[in-house]
Amino acid sequence: MTTTSAPTPRTLLFIGDSITDCARAEDPAGLGFGYVRLLAEHFAAHEPTATVINRGISGNKARDLRARFDADCLDLNPDVVTIYVGVNDVWHGFTSGDGVSDADFERDYRFLLDQLSATRPGVPVLLVVPFVADVDEEKAGYHGELDKKVAIIRALGKEFGAAIVDLEAVLEEAWTVGHTPASIAEDGVHPTIAGHRLLADAWLDVFRTVDHTLARSR
Repeated sequence: MTTTSAPTPRTLLFIGDSITDCARAEDPAGLGFGYVRLLAEHFAAHEPTATVINRGISGNKARDLRARFDADCLDLNPDVVTIYVGVNDVWHGFTSGDGVSDADFERDYRFLLDQLSATRPGVPVLLVVPFVADVDEEKAGYHGELDKKVAIIRALGKEFGAAIVDLEAVLEEAWTVGHTPASIAEDGVHPTIAGHRLLADAWLDVFRTVDHTLARSR
């Protein structure tokens, strides 16, 4: 019988806001109940030597990730990093007046990528494009501000060679198969179960383009 060696164990870290968090404090495994858990289940089946870490915190903005990036990312020596932040930088400006300027958002987001480039060169980095689903007129009105944050993320991804998980494209595809804004995110921001599934699938599709190990686990 032919034997092959197991892949080198690696750590995949996800850092972001409530969409990543997804009640991880209530989960004994600390994975939450959203897309990070779905991806952890994928790796448990296809790459059981891998470790998936969720470091999402509800309400976080880019500046919050910057403040905790050492402890919650770099100090954990990740082999793959996913950053998903940006919707609160816009949403909170409408709900509580605590919005974030484009310049400040770019400064803080760039800091994260600068730190990864300096300390973890060669590590795959995936940037998730934040979205808002137009469940009502208020949420539809967020796009003017969110689009500017998304453009910053796309530009930084190109500059740093990070992969983009394009949730705007995911939504466009979702409408063609019969989804509605509420079936993706009932409040326009937090994904439903179906929304998390689409997010996880999109992440896997992108990661397969940058990681040959995962490409063999279809």
